[in-house]
Amino acid sequence: MISVVILTLNEAANLPRCLASVAWSDDVVVLDSGSTDATVEVAQAHGARVLTRAFDSFAGQRNHAMEHAGFRHPWVLHLDADEVVTPALRDELVAIAEAASAAYPVYRVAAKIIFMGRWLKHAGMYPSYQVRFGRADALRFVDHGHGQREVQPPEQIGTLVEPLEHYNFSKGVNDWFARHLRYADREARLLLAERAQPLRPLGLFSADATVRRRALKRIAGRLPLRPWLRFVYAGILRGGFLDGIPGLRYARMLAIYQQFIDLMVSERKVGG
Repeated sequence: MISVVILTLNEAANLPRCLASVAWSDDVVVLDSGSTDATVEVAQAHGARVLTRAFDSFAGQRNHAMEHAGFRHPWVLHLDADEVVTPALRDELVAIAEAASAAYPVYRVAAKIIFMGRWLKHAGMYPSYQVRFGRADALRFVDHGHGQREVQPPEQIGTLVEPLEHYNFSKGVNDWFARHLRYADREARLLLAERAQPLRPLGLFSADATVRRRALKRIAGRLPLRPWLRFVYAGILRGGFLDGIPGLRYARMLAIYQQFIDLMVSERKVGG
């Protein structure tokens, strides 16, 4: 009842674990962005169909899959290669897909960030949600910052109880920083665009956690000392210290990422 899309770029090391977690699906599509390692061979060896498309954005990749993969099933799950579907999440997805009529056309899912062998329950901002599961005719995305957002309004989005596991550091800290240096440029452009828009502080009081998080992000984007504030928020206010040394290290990495963004904002202002 469920097809699966996995986005890849040089993910030969991560892909076997991800594919094993969705072995229950008979329609797995790997959308590759031009890997130079054995990603494609690994995918084919596990019985996945492979499509290739040069990467432009996460929304562009996911929408391309939705429009060109020719899925066998009416429900589709989107994954990255460093993510894992747990048995409990699989059961929840199957129950929705097998229901006579689902309550929502798309569903959002939280992710447990795993760092240094530990789930970052606090510093990892759990639960932060993304829409990744839905009917093939409804699941579409738009670009936002370095990631993507759904096209549906909040009242049309369901929330899954069970989370994904996200092995965000499986390629090492150097890879994480390299990726986030690229992400910072997109976040800087988004931040400058959002600063030109009016604030909507009432979003802080929304019953929807995603709406609250997005409102807080817009407000925080206008504050001074953002790298320091991000460390305090993740490491202390969110209880990152309760995650031990991994939690404090991750909070520090988030502060460095924020500094990347701020430097690029300043660079663009000077350039303008």
